[in-house]
Amino acid sequence: MKKAKLEEISNHNSVPIMAWDFHYEYLNELKVAFTDLKKVKEISTHFAWDEENLNISERIKEEVVLVTDVDMKIVFASNGIKKMTGYAESEVLGKTPKMFQGLATSKTDLKQIRKAIELLIPFEKTITNYKKNGKMYTCRIYGSPVFNLKGKLTHFIAFEKEVLSA
Repeated sequence: MKKAKLEEISNHNSVPIMAWDFHYEYLNELKVAFTDLKKVKEISTHFAWDEENLNISERIKEEVVLVTDVDMKIVFASNGIKKMTGYAESEVLGKTPKMFQGLATSKTDLKQIRKAIELLIPFEKTITNYKKNGKMYTCRIYGSPVFNLKGKLTHFIAFEKEVLSA
């Protein structure tokens, strides 16, 4: 009888450990999101962005956030970039989003994105991009120009999410 009781107790001890593992992962995700948000806030504050419609703090939890300067050079990529593309932030800084494009990326969609950028209007597109390892992935991108409080263009921001194929 004692042996059965001991096994029952030992089985219960593994549940909290698993729960702590999930809790640890969740806390890590929160820490990363907080760090990303802090970096974006520093850029935002430095350039006096009009953040009213960007909703960065909510979107950064679920989407990859990419910020470029007016010349389309990447100045910030949230930590989710590594999971989505295989590239770390340090590998994409200073490059343009063209680094993710390839043969299967729709030229028509790229042309429409370029036109929206030229007109300084938001856009939303789903395109095929390429990971660091060369594998294709489908990505939904919501891009927008970012203006400071005086109405001057300072950056472009993109919220990106991998779309899983059915």
